Amino acid sequence: MEYNNKNFPPLKNDRLLKAACGKEVDKVPVWVMRQAGRYLPEFQAVRAKHDFFTVCRTPELACEVTLQPLRRYDHLDASIIFSDILVIPQALGMTVEMHPGVGPVFPNPLQDVSEIDELKEEGAVSRLTYVGDAITLTRHKIEGKVPLIGFTGAPFTLMGYMIEGGGSKTMSKTKEWLQKYSKEVHRLLSLLTRVIIDYLVMQAESGAQLLQVFESSADHLTREQFTEFSAPYLKDIRAGVQNKLQEKTLDQVPMTIFAKGGGHSLDIQAQMGYETIGLDWTVDPIEARKIVGDNITLQGNLDPQDLYKTPEEIKKLTIEMVKKFGKHRYIANLGHGITPQTPLESMTAFTEAVHEAV
Repeated sequence: MEYNNKNFPPLKNDRLLKAACGKEVDKVPVWVMRQAGRYLPEFQAVRAKHDFFTVCRTPELACEVTLQPLRRYDHLDASIIFSDILVIPQALGMTVEMHPGVGPVFPNPLQDVSEIDELKEEGAVSRLTYVGDAITLTRHKIEGKVPLIGFTGAPFTLMGYMIEGGGSKTMSKTKEWLQKYSKEVHRLLSLLTRVIIDYLVMQAESGAQLLQVFESSADHLTREQFTEFSAPYLKDIRAGVQNKLQEKTLDQVPMTIFAKGGGHSLDIQAQMGYETIGLDWTVDPIEARKIVGDNITLQGNLDPQDLYKTPEEIKKLTIEMVKKFGKHRYIANLGHGITPQTPLESMTAFTEAVHEAV
């Protein structure tokens, strides 16, 4: 059967989209970052047969793992396409490998600013059509049960991986680039921004109903650095996606910015045009609401480590969290991705508690 991006099944549960756009909801919507992931035995079974990026690049496999949490947890109000933020550096010609127990590794990271010119911006998004194909297939297979979220890494976060050669606790090489080569850094961030805009538009064209931008490394930036090296590009991404969807006469798609560790800059994030701001677990919901005002949806922010507590404790903490955020303009989530050893019943306790809370 041919799946295309025209004849999608009608959406049966639009809580997430209503909350993102500030409309009334019957219950607070809930989903979880990394909900299709290693804590699920059925995901481990797929990974035992296929390597990580093969799953990302094979629409049938990406679709299957995207749907796995929905089969197990009835209370989830969204799905997020299974992929990785580092598919963009791959599309630019860099090699990225997933090493067990280590995470992503770039055998040849950027070591000199002259190497920026070697990145293959031309045609980058055409090398990511497998993500669009996975989104289109999943929109059909999900049968309208919940909306499907697409996503990307943000420019600063991607640049950090490209320079450090993987995850880094200190980001020392990247920080050196910020100090010594700020002109070239801005050129690289601009290149990444252009590719990200086209990548997100392609995801929306393919059927993504909400788009999230992950600035996962904002915790390495001061407020001043966030203002210089992150915020302008995040703002450009939001405006760029909006404009290109308009040019293509496509429906607008709500967007979320999640800057982990960016609690110092919520007022700046509120000026970027995103419908939703994701909060990590260090941010107080009541303070965040005061800062961003009433016209932006907040998402978050239970500490992923709280999911190692008993189901009773999880329910209590979740209900307390939802009360702090309130029902209006709120999407319940964790304050970062769910971790691999999380007990399966913890997700049940968390998602049920959100729907029980008022």
